[in-house]
Amino acid sequence: MKKILFSAVAIATALTASTTLAADKWQDKYKTIRFGILSGENEKDRIARYTPFEEYLEKELGVEVEIFTAGAYDGVIQAIAADQIEFAFFGSSSYAAAYTETNGGVKPILSRLQNDDSTGYYSILVTRCDSGLTDLKSLEGKVLAFADPDSTSGYAVPYYNLSQEVDPKTYFKAVPFSGSHEAGVQAVVNGTFDAAATYMTNETSGIIPRMVSKGMINDGEVCTIWKSPEITSGPFAARGNLPQELIDDMQEAVFAIPQKDPAAFKEMTGGDSSTQKGWIKVDHSRYDWIVEMRDWLKKQRRSS
Repeated sequence: MKKILFSAVAIATALTASTTLAADKWQDKYKTIRFGILSGENEKDRIARYTPFEEYLEKELGVEVEIFTAGAYDGVIQAIAADQIEFAFFGSSSYAAAYTETNGGVKPILSRLQNDDSTGYYSILVTRCDSGLTDLKSLEGKVLAFADPDSTSGYAVPYYNLSQEVDPKTYFKAVPFSGSHEAGVQAVVNGTFDAAATYMTNETSGIIPRMVSKGMINDGEVCTIWKSPEITSGPFAARGNLPQELIDDMQEAVFAIPQKDPAAFKEMTGGDSSTQKGWIKVDHSRYDWIVEMRDWLKKQRRSS
């Protein structure tokens, strides 16, 4: 009789423990998951591109998902540092900024894989094709616009690489920030800036083909006159203080979207101009050199 009673108590205890574990699922604490996207294009287009992805995540994760946008890259960086969002799509430099801001409190989990199996992209300088500006030498004394202080391809990489050849502060007439990649390119077309820093993945993918496809500029209106070494593609990153189960579930959901929801994947990666075929899993070691480059840039700014 004692054995039967003991077994019943053990079973009850086990059931209680099982119920407690079930109640400890991350979904019980995180009823809403927010992910940030950078200001590379206007807010309306950003939200439209990522809404199918948002809906896909809600089905896969079983919680409400919200898109977070900001007028500048720093808005997303500060939001993840303040625990206002859980995940974010970063460029390499903005990830490094978030990593520094949070003392290592962000964790990269995925990055982009292109159709040609490359995992990087390039910073470029563009001018109007009819401007007569064809190389770095011809830009001396001209206005070169950068995109945003936390943009990898729109500021950090071009400024760092150009500094190996000239002093940008004195070589150019002015080096303002346009606020976004699209705004910089549009201002070049309009004649506000002589040149702008932006990005490309390859000849058919990047900010120029995207703006042409949206009817913002004409094909053949903007030409590339300088191209950087390859840049490591930025990560989709998580706050480091999230439950590991949540990070793992998000990583797997995003990794699987090309197969599970091809239409949403195509839309979020650029529509018909996209050359991305999937994702690769990454960690912080991939971005060490970006952190070092940002440190160099900070020292340059402090000394100027």
